[in-house]
Amino acid sequence: MKQVKTGTVKSKIKRGDQVVFIAGKEYARFDSNGNRQPVRGKVIAVDARNGKVKVEGAMIVKKHQKAVPQLNKEGGIIEKEAWVDVSNVAVVDPETGKPTRIKYETRDGKKVRIAKSGKLIPEPDRTRRTENNTETED
Repeated sequence: MKQVKTGTVKSKIKRGDQVVFIAGKEYARFDSNGNRQPVRGKVIAVDARNGKVKVEGAMIVKKHQKAVPQLNKEGGIIEKEAWVDVSNVAVVDPETGKPTRIKYETRDGKKVRIAKSGKLIPEPDRTRRTENNTETED
């Protein structure tokens, strides 16, 4: 029997962060000149307990959904982002634009995120996308 984890799980990648793929299917994307161009995007959801993230415009899957008239849900083929392992993405360094690791420091009595270059990584915008594409404030 699998043991259930309890407690709070923290992730260094947060919703709203700009990330770039460093492994996997989206890392091996090529442009028209034949150069590898890994996908960059904004994190739209984080599942810290399972170590997964959803990146806007990456790992698009098609879901065949049946219509439910009672709930006013339309049927058809819906394209949406799939969960990606957190190890396949890295936060973009604000100074160099390259993938970076994150460390935490205390500056002016506040815990802040720092990139390898020493540059402060700003807290991401805390708006979230809903199903009908309207933005809401947390």
